[in-house]
Amino acid sequence: MNIGIIVYSQTGNTLSVAKKLEEKLSAAGHSATLEQVKVVGERKRGGRDFRLETLPDTGPYDALVFGSAVEAFSLSPVLTNYLKQIESLQGKKVACLVTQLFPYPWMGGNRATRQMRKLCEAKGATVCGLGIVNWMRPRREKTTAKAVDRLSRLF
Repeated sequence: MNIGIIVYSQTGNTLSVAKKLEEKLSAAGHSATLEQVKVVGERKRGGRDFRLETLPDTGPYDALVFGSAVEAFSLSPVLTNYLKQIESLQGKKVACLVTQLFPYPWMGGNRATRQMRKLCEAKGATVCGLGIVNWMRPRREKTTAKAVDRLSRLF
C-alpha cells in the first residue's frame, strides 16, 4: 500500500514520531513517504498569522497519516489550515497522530484528534485510527511505541 505521512512539526517532536512510523510501515512492506507541511518564515508557537510554504499532495496515496502537535489544547492552526485546503480525501483511509506535552490524552490530545477526524471526514475520508503521544518523560518512549504500533497495524 502507498501511504503518505503528512505532518506539521514546529519543534521536531512530531516529526521524530512520524519517522518511526515511516520506518515501521516500510519494514512491513508498504511504500511509506514522509512529507511536511511548512510555513513561510518563523512562526511563534500558537501564532495564527502565517502562510503555508508547502502543501503536500494527497492524490498519489492510497492511505494517509496526518500528524501534528497539540497547541493550546487543540489541533495546530497550521495543520487545520492545511486540511481545510485539501480538495478531497474521498475514498482515502486516514489515521490521525498528535503529540502533546501533557501526560494525559484528555489534556488536549483527545480534542485535537476529534478536530482532525472531523476535518478529514468532511473531505470524504474514512478515519480508521488515532494515535496520541504524550511527550513528558518517562511516558514518551512508551506512548510513542504504542502509537507507532497501533497506527502501523491499520494498513
